[in-house]
Amino acid sequence: MEGTVDGFRYGAVTPVAAYLMACLGGALGLRCIVRSLLNDQSWKPGWLALGAASIGSGIWTMHFIAMIGFQVEETRIRYDASLTVLSLAVAIAVVGIGVFIVGYRGAGTGNLALAGTVTGLGVAAMHYLGMYAMRLNGEINYDALTVTLSIVIAVVAASAALWAAVTIRGFLASLGASLVMGVAVSGMHYTAMAAVSVHVHGTSGSSWAGDSPSSLLLPMLLGPIIFLVLAGVVVMFDPLLVLGDGDWNRGTAHRRSAAARVEEPPAPRHSSVFDTPPAPVRARQHPYEASQRTGEW
Repeated sequence: MEGTVDGFRYGAVTPVAAYLMACLGGALGLRCIVRSLLNDQSWKPGWLALGAASIGSGIWTMHFIAMIGFQVEETRIRYDASLTVLSLAVAIAVVGIGVFIVGYRGAGTGNLALAGTVTGLGVAAMHYLGMYAMRLNGEINYDALTVTLSIVIAVVAASAALWAAVTIRGFLASLGASLVMGVAVSGMHYTAMAAVSVHVHGTSGSSWAGDSPSSLLLPMLLGPIIFLVLAGVVVMFDPLLVLGDGDWNRGTAHRRSAAARVEEPPAPRHSSVFDTPPAPVRARQHPYEASQRTGEW
């Protein structure tokens, strides 16, 4: 028999919370990528890795918060713990590949297309791997056309996010880009969930392997959420990201010029060997002293 699928068990609570987590992960990831590009002396691999982990954790957290609101009325749903953790690792690793491609090879059209495709496919793989971790008394089927559309949305969203990361510098602009990214990621998720139909084997209430959402998902979500909060603290207290590119450069230039005025000796008036140095200033002499040297009075 066909199961009754409901993706909004708790109304707007899970979609809104999932969207906010996607925005948070996207905002932190974009700012970390921007940080690696603003200053060549910064530790680029560290900032890119932090950005990839933030985006991947945000997408993964968004997915499973939304899945808390998913139910099939005729059967209980549980999750395989190992596959759930693997989906998080896949999200971070594949997003990291795309981020490092753009961070080191630049934002050319070819690089963005490659990085966006890899990242989008990784986001889709994370989603469907998380769906594969579901255990229920039935069989999950997918509509091929809707699945394809969800993958296209994931690739486009990832490409747009990476483009924004290497193009947009201002804080407000990055914030707006993260809000759009949250819409795209949420749209990809719910488009993919629209492709789902469940054929229930029966209503006998038999048990199967796995943990319930309340005993597995909620504790597992705490780790990525705490990580995102800590990443947010790192980003908030970094002076380059707080001041912005222009303000940082102006502040740095001002400090350098002040230090130069204090430490460096005054430069000579003539700056080239072809310039004529100023004539030395002679002391004013009494007429009698001058006459003693010339023999005249």
